[in-house]
Amino acid sequence: MKYILYALFIFLLVNASFAQRRSELNKRPKLVVGIVVDQMRYDYLTRFINKYGEGGFKRMISEGFNCKNNHFNYIPTYTGPGHASVFTGTTPKNHGVIANDWFDKVLNRSVNCVEDNTVDPLGTTSIDGKKSPVRMVATTFPDENRLFTQMRGKTIGISIKHRGAILPAGHTANGAYWFDYEHNGKGNWISSTFYMNKLPQWVQDFNSSDAAESYFKVWDTFYDINTYTESGSDENNYERVFKGKNQPIFPYDLNELKESNGNFKIIADSPYGNNLTTDFSLAAIDGEELGKDDITDILTISYSSTDKVGHDFGVNSKEIEDVYIRLDKDLERLFNVLDMKVGKGDYTVFLTADHGVVDVPHYLQSLKIPSGYIKYKEFKEKLNAFILEKFKATDLIKNISNDQIFLNRTKIRDKGLELSTVQQEIVNEIISYKEIYKAYTATALSNNSFPAGVEHLLQNGYNQKRSGDILTIPFPGYIFYRKTGTTHGSGFNYDTHVPLLFFGKGIKHGQTFQKTVITDIAPTMSALLGISFPNVSTGKPLEFVFD
Repeated sequence: MKYILYALFIFLLVNASFAQRRSELNKRPKLVVGIVVDQMRYDYLTRFINKYGEGGFKRMISEGFNCKNNHFNYIPTYTGPGHASVFTGTTPKNHGVIANDWFDKVLNRSVNCVEDNTVDPLGTTSIDGKKSPVRMVATTFPDENRLFTQMRGKTIGISIKHRGAILPAGHTANGAYWFDYEHNGKGNWISSTFYMNKLPQWVQDFNSSDAAESYFKVWDTFYDINTYTESGSDENNYERVFKGKNQPIFPYDLNELKESNGNFKIIADSPYGNNLTTDFSLAAIDGEELGKDDITDILTISYSSTDKVGHDFGVNSKEIEDVYIRLDKDLERLFNVLDMKVGKGDYTVFLTADHGVVDVPHYLQSLKIPSGYIKYKEFKEKLNAFILEKFKATDLIKNISNDQIFLNRTKIRDKGLELSTVQQEIVNEIISYKEIYKAYTATALSNNSFPAGVEHLLQNGYNQKRSGDILTIPFPGYIFYRKTGTTHGSGFNYDTHVPLLFFGKGIKHGQTFQKTVITDIAPTMSALLGISFPNVSTGKPLEFVFD
């Protein structure tokens, strides 16, 4: 009898252990979908709200949690750093992705943030296939999920842009896929041998279809253009004109314009690039059987065409309103498929952006709002003239990029000059330029702590190994750019304030105006999944979003 009771006790104990394990698994979503909308200002969520349907942005707000005061906490606000920061939970200071492209002080040339010449392209012969996350020195929360699940939980990254697919998915991803639209690309979804030896059959099948070619069609407004009262006049002088058109006005016949505008590139430059991204994401859900078991998978999707349309046409354009109306339809399409194939209540989604954007300065000037343009050639000539006069040298500057100045340290040493002195003298010079708001030396950023203000943001973006010798901040509204279209990169609110929406399993309904920062996302998702935070994460879990 004693042995029977003992055996019964062991049986109950083992079953309780299994039940607890099953309970823990059931708390985890089957699939996490991390969505980054490239160049989405927060006010695009509120400005166009009456044009959105009930199943996209509004569904996330009505069923999920809306962080209304979410900001980037570093400079520069570019695509590469943005995607890396969202998924690593830290800033360029730590993850190392300081820009889309930067001057490499060791290689003595510019490098791309996902450049990797040790890998081969898949699906293309273009150098756009020679890419990987090797330059990002931190793990992402998808990496940590892979480690936690003994590599059984899948990670797939998807974006029109290579950096938008690669950086979020991390180092251990099963696959990252991007659209081959540059360098006369063939319109395939491609990858590299960093992830696999050949493209999966489902990717080959998608590329063999006419999915991409089907978007060589007319882009007109989704609704009557006269109802687009949330944006300015369609005909103005502030927007880029596609080659082959006389004015930047609707409609745009992409089939007629394609040969003059990079063929498949014009799809990426229209809202149809987002449609194509959704098409491919749905194919990935099926092809990879994402969310089919109790081991959490992660799908990262970056919608890039919002950025391309934003650069071309600006914040106040009819085109930007239309691209967001259409993106809202894509989100609804995605969520409906997730409901059906993964199960409503079995997946979790977050949506944010990699940066915001400033209104076209030319447009702001017409409204008497301080703004303008910094002419790179004039800036460089003026600075070189100063250096010649002050130091009797012409080659002390190696590179100027991303609002940073890289000095020729070998030449400075050979001339018997102190590096810190040269840095400070240049700061003293350029701070007198009318377009420059602030400037700091690398020495100052390394030796001081700035707890607040744009100095704090600049310091969070400063990477000691990779950043330049002098870092500058133009005045609000001033950009290095052409006079049509616009750009981003600053630490001002128009570039830092972006949406942050959570919805799905484990997320409660609510909203907050409490300030959150972009680096809070990765630890929040890690906490939801019960996994380790990314290895250099500096954010904090937003426990108030949890159900």
